[in-house]
Amino acid sequence: MKKPTFASQEAWTQAEILMQPVFIRLIDNLRKSLETSDWKGDYRETLVWADEVSEADKSRFDLLQQELKATRSVDRILELEDVLAELPTPEVIYELHLSHGDQVVIWDLWDLCYRICFREVDAVDRATNPSPGSTDASDRVNNTLVEVDTTLLEESEVDWITLDEKTKRILQEMFAQLPSVP
Repeated sequence: MKKPTFASQEAWTQAEILMQPVFIRLIDNLRKSLETSDWKGDYRETLVWADEVSEADKSRFDLLQQELKATRSVDRILELEDVLAELPTPEVIYELHLSHGDQVVIWDLWDLCYRICFREVDAVDRATNPSPGSTDASDRVNNTLVEVDTTLLEESEVDWITLDEKTKRILQEMFAQLPSVP
């Protein structure tokens, strides 16, 4: 996944306001959609490391993360966070693996967030991505200066109703593009 290039500082600020609410609405609406779908969903987190990161650093990162999750001591948590801050950090990719029988479709959740948050990704994706169920908008995001869909904002605040409507519309389109279920 590649990070978007923003058309302006204002677009970056707007995206900063929107991305967490977009992710929250996406997950909630995916849950609702899966409740009525024949498809089963499984969320997965994948760590993608830069090529130059050693196996030793990856292992150390994993062990420290596990200890961090199990630790209750505030002092130890702070120590672990300091050590982790000095290590290389992987990019985290969140995926939804949809399955029905032997069919599997994988959706990148950040790509779906981009389709919701940005105007151009949605328009460019529909025009250039005819493959059903695919959400790989990252290359188009990387090659296009993105602008936030400002209809999702009202006076620099999230317009939750419009955000929810757009999220539902995009998910309806995505579920409609899934392969036919016998």
